[in-house]
Amino acid sequence: QIMASTLDLDQAWGYVQANPVSFTVSVLVLTAPLWIPMLLNLWKATAEPSQPFLQAEAEYRPLTLVEKSHITHNTVRLKFQLPHLKQRLGLPIGQHVSFLGKDADGKDVYRSYTPTSDDDQLGYVDFLIKLYPTGKMSQILDKLEVGQTKMMRGPKGRLQYKPNMKKHIGMLAGGTGITPMYQVLAAILKNPRDKTQVSLVFGNLTVEDILLKEELEALALKHGSQFKVYHVLNTPPAGWSQGAGFITPDVIKEHLPAPGPDTLQLCCGPPPMVDAMKKHMEVLGFTAEMQFHF
Repeated sequence: QIMASTLDLDQAWGYVQANPVSFTVSVLVLTAPLWIPMLLNLWKATAEPSQPFLQAEAEYRPLTLVEKSHITHNTVRLKFQLPHLKQRLGLPIGQHVSFLGKDADGKDVYRSYTPTSDDDQLGYVDFLIKLYPTGKMSQILDKLEVGQTKMMRGPKGRLQYKPNMKKHIGMLAGGTGITPMYQVLAAILKNPRDKTQVSLVFGNLTVEDILLKEELEALALKHGSQFKVYHVLNTPPAGWSQGAGFITPDVIKEHLPAPGPDTLQLCCGPPPMVDAMKKHMEVLGFTAEMQFHF
């Protein structure tokens, strides 16, 4: 039997050497169900898409979570993969993305988020999201695992930023309200033709709660003549040199642009903070046209 098996192998090898083309074709035909789907998936992923992922009036579509990391005890960074590796998300500056999920009772839950990744980034989109104990979407995203999908659609929002639309933009942010500010800020500072001055007042509970702290510091260092940031902490550490307590009208007056036709104040944060900022800006003389609340 061993000699017969050896003989069979020798005969098979002899056939391959004598008929290499026929053998190769036979192998390709027999393994086609395996390699054809792989090639098709590779082509779909690397082909140049004709359109970005987000399309106005489009239905919710799934994106796959490929990375998940906790930045703080209640803040998570999520990276989703777009259908094509050379595809852009297609989100105008100042707009956001709507997430759709199901709660424990099977009811639809909607929540809008602003990516922290640049829209020029290809193949992926990143979000920085704070997880609230009582937030329905927070619970859904906290349980979302790598490899699972989340339904999204967009663009959504009333603000569409245009380069040099204002000479000076002020930003009032609290907590994860920094994400739409960061989107606008990054777009301004990466465009050498955009000369807009930007001033940010960022309120948080503690130093550890400051999201995108390193990114903001890097931008302020690189673009010091165009961008200023001032932090206000409810509980500052010893030796803290910036704001303490709450954002007051005096803080706004000192660190943000004054009311005028060439200025715009952007505001985003928890509802109590936003309500307080509206009152502060009314006292300082900002009209409805001079402010925008995300």
